Order: sequence, then structure tokens, then C-alpha cells
Amino acid sequence: MTSLVEVLGGMDVGARWPDPSLGEPRRIVLVGRTSARGLRSVSRALGALNDGRAPQGLTLLGVVLVADAPGRLPLALLRRIRVLRSAVRVQRVPWIPAWRTGSDPKSLPPQLDALADLVGSELYSEGAVS
Repeated sequence: MTSLVEVLGGMDVGARWPDPSLGEPRRIVLVGRTSARGLRSVSRALGALNDGRAPQGLTLLGVVLVADAPGRLPLALLRRIRVLRSAVRVQRVPWIPAWRTGSDPKSLPPQLDALADLVGSELYSEGAVS
């Protein structure tokens, strides 16, 4: 997600695997929305990593799930997240209204501090450096 890259650094390669032979990162974070479709996509990507269908030499740091809407998640989606957490480290990012309109948030949620630690980065959005 481009918003996360702007705040944490790194590279967004979209819906494909990075290619380390092109200088793209070996250490990866899978990012998805907390919608049913987003969670299925993350599950498929994890399956590809586990089955050897992803490029060799990638290191998965974890999964980042970005809220797809404000408010609480339905129980069915929370159950899917629980299953993901049983297999891999999962970080959740709450709904950030400013990102929807393309503006900078006045402050960043504390969940991004844990995510910055995970990826070895510092938050560097204006006013958000810790």
C-alpha cells in the first residue's frame, strides 16, 4: 500500500512478488485489507510462499492488515484473522480517514510504531517521527 510506504519507507511492488535479481527487496511484508477479499488474497499469498510458488530467497516479516472501513469487524472476518495469526505474525492498521482522501493524517496511530519496528524503519510522516 502506497500510504504505508510513504510513512515507513520500503517499496510497493503491487500484486506481484518482488524480484531480488532486479534489486527489489528480499525481506517482504504482505499487505491486505480486512475485507473478505483482502483476507483471501493474503491467505493465497501465504499458501504460495509455503508451497514454493513464490520466488526463492524471500523472507516474510509478517502480514499487515489495513482496516477496510471504520468500526469493528464482523465476527467472520475476526475469525479469519485469528487463523492467519496462528500461522504468521499479523499487524493491524486501523482506519485512517485522511488516507481515504489522499491527505496526511494529523497524527499516526500507535499501531504504526509496532509496524515500524517490524520492518526496521522509523516513521517519517511530517509530525509523526518518533
